Amino acid sequence: MQVVARSTDPVRIGFLVALLDDAGIECVVLDTHISAVEGGIGAFPRRLAVRDDAAERARGVLREAGEAEA
Repeated sequence: MQVVARSTDPVRIGFLVALLDDAGIECVVLDTHISAVEGGIGAFPRRLAVRDDAAERARGVLREAGEAEA
């Protein structure tokens, strides 16, 4: 698995998941339950990961949507 995006904004993560779903790319959101530990302060980003063989395509989808990481 490769991480293709990170964000402390759960709405943005949901949008990125929708983008990848629409492109037919399976993904998983890591660290979704960290907010229970951090108290909801947004200090720990959630990570969006895809399979190794889909990582380049996923990055292309995110880049095309203007959502690529710098």
